[in-house]
Amino acid sequence: MLQLILLALVAAVALLQLYAVLGRRMGRQPEERAARPEPVAPAPRPLAPIITEPLLSEDAPSGLSAVRARDPGFDPQTFLASSRNAYRTLVTAYAAGDREALRPLLTPEVMSAFESGIVAREASGQVESVELPHPPRSDIEDVQIDGDKARISVRFLGELVQTIKSPSDTVPRVFDRRTAELWTFERNLSEKDGVWRLAAVDVAEA
Repeated sequence: MLQLILLALVAAVALLQLYAVLGRRMGRQPEERAARPEPVAPAPRPLAPIITEPLLSEDAPSGLSAVRARDPGFDPQTFLASSRNAYRTLVTAYAAGDREALRPLLTPEVMSAFESGIVAREASGQVESVELPHPPRSDIEDVQIDGDKARISVRFLGELVQTIKSPSDTVPRVFDRRTAELWTFERNLSEKDGVWRLAAVDVAEA
């Protein structure tokens, strides 16, 4: 009888220990998940937008804003890149006497002046060519708007290699030159996709 009582006591102790282990909460329980949801990570802050349109500097001519008001697609940096291309095309085309390359990029008045120079050179039998070893430096100097006509003056600092051969020359003469010029381009803003044409060339300070 005593043995049965001892066995019963041992079984009771074992059951109590087993209950204690099974009843202990291990980790997060289902009811905790419902009452305490997982913290949500803060949403990432949006990145600053990439500005594809260059900002105008504080000392930029105020007329640029007026041009953009009339033509929202106007971009100063794109304009300067186009003006550098025009500079190279016009300088080399004038030296070569290429009227077809000149005509679309010049106003009638400037084309007439260039034509006179080409004719005089051809009459003398002089042959000329120009190479630009580097793109010119270009900066917008002034912007004027008169009605629908906009004029933008660009200051060019360039380097060029000029080769000239006259009938009396046994070998061509080669000149390395630095230039500082103010080119004024104009365009009718009422014309959609209008072309900027060279309207004047003046000497500028280096």
